[in-house]
Amino acid sequence: MRKVKQLPENPEEMAQILMRMDARAAAVLLVKAEVESAARALRLIGPQASEKILSQLAPDTRERLMQALPPAVREQWALNLTFPGESVGHLMDPVWALFTPEMTVRQTIEELRQLVKQEFITYGYVTDAQKRLIGVVVMRELLFADPETPLREVMLTEPFSLRASMPLMEAMREVLTRHFPIYPVTNDEGVLVGTVRGGRLFEAQAIEISAQAGSMVGVEKEEKLSTAWPRSFRFRHPWLQLNLLTAFVAGAVVSVFQSTIDQIVVLAAFLPVLAGQSGNSGCQALAVTIRGMTLGEYKKGQTRKLLAKESLLGLLNGSIIGLVAGGAMYLLARSQGNPMAFSLGLIVLAAMAGACVVSGIFGTLVPILLRRLGADPATASSIFLTTATDVASMGLLLLLATIFLV
Repeated sequence: MRKVKQLPENPEEMAQILMRMDARAAAVLLVKAEVESAARALRLIGPQASEKILSQLAPDTRERLMQALPPAVREQWALNLTFPGESVGHLMDPVWALFTPEMTVRQTIEELRQLVKQEFITYGYVTDAQKRLIGVVVMRELLFADPETPLREVMLTEPFSLRASMPLMEAMREVLTRHFPIYPVTNDEGVLVGTVRGGRLFEAQAIEISAQAGSMVGVEKEEKLSTAWPRSFRFRHPWLQLNLLTAFVAGAVVSVFQSTIDQIVVLAAFLPVLAGQSGNSGCQALAVTIRGMTLGEYKKGQTRKLLAKESLLGLLNGSIIGLVAGGAMYLLARSQGNPMAFSLGLIVLAAMAGACVVSGIFGTLVPILLRRLGADPATASSIFLTTATDVASMGLLLLLATIFLV
């Protein structure tokens, strides 16, 4: 990404640049921008992204930008923060076109004429005396209705809405077949508390899904191409230290069988082969499990079924791959005049099959256990899986060789 030294004056262009930047880098540039344009740009990128940028600013600068926002927007953003993170409530915009069922079409149109001078209006929303959402007004119905008709007769009753506390992925499943430009958002009592743009929902979830690959290897969701190297270093380095610690565990397993390697040196050539293949097998199970969790396909009680499936797949894949790897071991050992060539081939076959079974089990268990512990299932799961597969693959090969050949 080309380094940006100054934001453009146009709020739309400014918003596009800010969305691609790390929150801290965006804050540095936002300080230099004209306050009114910056405030408009923040509205365009939405409350969730804006909050991350504003949190990086000095209190006085943040206050100036907040004061440049309309009062309704400030109140809405304050309300958004009361809802859980990564929920629909964090993405809400204010409800601008709010009406009562007794209002006539004529009164509604007159009010809309004033509203559209300040805000972009897509739908009107009708609430009862308790502010509960009871209807949605579509512009087409207003256009063809008699001016004196009350809204209760032209509004769409029993309107679809999202709950503010609803997780983003659940909301995505709810709107998958609807494709409305804007959705009303209600609290658990049905009170209308805001609106959310369909595009913003998909954008937020696309960012969440794209971050999973990085989370699996210890890259934080906040890190972008524009993130400064010291911040990236702080994000990544702790996980690399953890990875080093887990690598020592695998190294310790190999050291236990050092005498076996000294006697059958050819085994050393196949340690990375088994570790690599079982690691790939485990990553396949891991990817499918995390995808199932993300899409809501994984349900409680499915763990045993998933483990059985991944164990069977590991056995089948490991056996077939093991035949090839075992054949390679046989040819290599025989070319070196090793009298145990055939036995070594069988041991590689058995170790490969067993390691792939173990990797499939761990590829399923790691994200499930992380989720049960209250952590993000994708967070550094690849690091834990790699440790398990390395220990299983190298440990099995050396253990079998020690038992049957040494």
